[in-house]
Amino acid sequence: MDWKNKTFQKSLGHAWDGLKIVWQMESNFRRQLLVSVVVLLSGLFFQLHWMEWIVLVFAIALVLLMEIWNTTVEYLTDLITDNHYHILAKRAKDVAAGGVVLASVIAVLVGMIIFLPKLLNGLL
Repeated sequence: MDWKNKTFQKSLGHAWDGLKIVWQMESNFRRQLLVSVVVLLSGLFFQLHWMEWIVLVFAIALVLLMEIWNTTVEYLTDLITDNHYHILAKRAKDVAAGGVVLASVIAVLVGMIIFLPKLLNGLL
């Protein structure tokens, strides 16, 4: 297999290229990353407990990873269908996008559980 990566460094380079592609091509990923930075800075401000940090980082990672997965499904679906409409291609894309929405809702709930008590304590 001539296309197989020969070294870990080459594999890592391809992985980095993939992250650059998602950053450059997917505005939703950039938005989600920006929101993630704001949330992490808020965590610093509120001096989160280490367990809150773990949960928060996992929630953020879930959203970003689902966005990468969604992008992958979209690219592969477009490749396979040659950009022609097919109901199964639509379903695949919709299901992958639904995964991003579900992960985002979960992340918002996690954020509310962590930050709302801190905000309410500050107001009272």
